[in-house]
Amino acid sequence: MNSETIANQFAQMGARFRIVRQETSRPDADYALDIRADRRGQYFELRVPTSLQGSLDLTVLQVQPQDRHLVLLVRDGKWKDRFLCGHDEREWFVAAVRGHATTVTQAREALKPQVVREAEAREGLRAGERHRRRNAVSVRQGEWFFVPMPKMVVNPSQIFRNEPIRRGEGKPHFVAEFHRSDGETVQVCSRYPNGLSEAAYQQVLARNPDATSWGWIQIRRNAGAFARGAVRHPDHATITLPCWHQILMNTETGSRPMGNVAFLD
Repeated sequence: MNSETIANQFAQMGARFRIVRQETSRPDADYALDIRADRRGQYFELRVPTSLQGSLDLTVLQVQPQDRHLVLLVRDGKWKDRFLCGHDEREWFVAAVRGHATTVTQAREALKPQVVREAEAREGLRAGERHRRRNAVSVRQGEWFFVPMPKMVVNPSQIFRNEPIRRGEGKPHFVAEFHRSDGETVQVCSRYPNGLSEAAYQQVLARNPDATSWGWIQIRRNAGAFARGAVRHPDHATITLPCWHQILMNTETGSRPMGNVAFLD
């Protein structure tokens, strides 16, 4: 592996990088990308089992020194895994990226929930605005995005105080006011893609008996988690949400390279 070249590219954004080779007899052992710390501070560490030392290849696809971000490609023979490595507010981070991003901008966009990307496109936000932690569409804190719902009203009895939200075993983000909605059951087909309530659905069937063959499916609409007030986390600046915001996680969870990220904030 070209470890010296990779370390130099990490150094361009002010970070340290090292490779640790691990002895193991497991043929299915995988590598792990982690954030570690010593007396000099944090650094990126790639732990590589002996079974992969001859097949693993690393490439930095792009580095942005001023922004302190880079995109790392890890090939292990079977997979091509991409990671956005960088500095966010107070700490270094690693984020597994889905798809085929080759630039920092593409990786950032790939990490956004689809709802956020679509809203930014509708609003016509410029690239610089899309990368801000707070813009007209959403507020971001770490891996969480908060999308404003200014007309939303919640029954006070359904509000939880100082509720933790977390991904995996990471340190939780604490939400001052939290509400979870199960949503509503609606019937959906190609002619009614936004869904119909049960009453409206029955009215359509009464008017047109052939509507039973339109390929209806039942889904839950507007289900989700919502936050209001202060959101706190030790690694991030506190944000304050003046109205209810829908809580959305970035797209890391469930991606193939996510299993190789050992560090969670």
